[in-house]
Amino acid sequence: MPMVRRFLLQLRGLLEPRRRPEFWSLLAVFVVVSGLWAFAELADEIRGEPGHFDRAILLAMRTPGAPHAPIGPRWVEEVARDFTSFGGDGVLTFILLGAAGFLFLKRKYWTILLLFAATIGGGTLSTFLKLHYHRPRPDLVSPLAYTTSQSFPSGHALLAAATYLTLGALLARVQPNHALRVYLMFLAILLTFMVGVSRIYLGVHWPTDVLAGWTIGSVWALICSLVAYWLQRLGRMDREE
Repeated sequence: MPMVRRFLLQLRGLLEPRRRPEFWSLLAVFVVVSGLWAFAELADEIRGEPGHFDRAILLAMRTPGAPHAPIGPRWVEEVARDFTSFGGDGVLTFILLGAAGFLFLKRKYWTILLLFAATIGGGTLSTFLKLHYHRPRPDLVSPLAYTTSQSFPSGHALLAAATYLTLGALLARVQPNHALRVYLMFLAILLTFMVGVSRIYLGVHWPTDVLAGWTIGSVWALICSLVAYWLQRLGRMDREE
């Protein structure tokens, strides 16, 4: 067992981002390219009528024979509304300003700028893609939330991924405790997931809308995190504590 432990420690050292920045940068680029490819496939899938995948999942979240009634007790619908608000403009703005205040007090000025760039960039991407694809909202079930824009991609899912994943990564970067870093990223991923699922449950998005939002939002968050890492290495950004 001591030999195995030494091997794992050596492997961990080799995979440490600070020792292998080129490897992790190339891996990040690969993930970005893969994400863009996945988004392109989803975008191609939505042309024409909604497919079996979209229809099956959307109907699975409604009571059989009653497309106006979501499955589960009434409180589940209320919980879905609560989670979907985390992808709305009001809540996102509040969380963004709160996080910026926290980072300002810690004098992480470059981190604040990058966080705002991530959020504003995500919003711009969402608006452009919605106007480009101009996909109508689902008409298979009765919507349970008010909407004003096009359906593809899900703006709530995209902004949740772009904002919370970037915020989680940036806040984790300034924490000295490894367990706390993992916990922050877990919360960011879980919240992003719940926002997307709530949009499908409320019947205001096709599942492929949410998948596309998660994909492009995650890619944007990864790009922002990669920029933060290299700014840090170039001395333009505060180093980890």
